[in-house]
Amino acid sequence: MTFRLHASWCHSLKEKRMLVKSLIVKLQNKYHVSAAEIDKQDTYQIIVIGIAAIVPNNALADSLMDDISLFIEQNTEAEILDEEREIR
Repeated sequence: MTFRLHASWCHSLKEKRMLVKSLIVKLQNKYHVSAAEIDKQDTYQIIVIGIAAIVPNNALADSLMDDISLFIEQNTEAEILDEEREIR
């Protein structure tokens, strides 16, 4: 999954890093996924987070992606601009 978020209140890279780090740690602890900021590291109001997981079947993958999407929506004040899902 890839999420593109907009944090309008961030006015420095330091503020952005704190937000990104907090969200990534929460995702990793709750869902045991790999997560990282994958793009726009030098842009302080745009956040692009990539998330990957290994699951046994497509149904579980869909369920996990739904849960993660809801979790991000509820655990950050940043606006979700885009969400991409991919199952391989």
